[in-house]
Amino acid sequence: MKILVAEDEPNIVTSLEFLLRGAGYDVTIARNGSEALDLTEKLRPDLVLLDIMLPLVDGFEVCRRIRGNSATRHTRILMLTARGRRGEMDKGMAAGANAYLTKPFATKELVETVARLLKTSG
Repeated sequence: MKILVAEDEPNIVTSLEFLLRGAGYDVTIARNGSEALDLTEKLRPDLVLLDIMLPLVDGFEVCRRIRGNSATRHTRILMLTARGRRGEMDKGMAAGANAYLTKPFATKELVETVARLLKTSG
């Protein structure tokens, strides 16, 4: 299963990459929203872990564009953010996210959420 991690914070990228590769996933990194859109189109990942606060194009817009593209609209999207307010979560879900985790998150919770989302995608 292919996962695209769209995150610009190097420490978070390193830990997510380590965690997800350790769980057996094929991981690619995008460091801004524009790169995330390009890689989603090119690689067709099974899941995108999407930070909201991305440079160039924010996560909400990336999510909307993935959903608006007929080639990528069924891609599972897990939004990750430090913004845990209910309004932010509602906005992410309205943009088309399948799930939402706030930072900092427990590694077990992340791995379980990823596995659940990938199980429902097939």
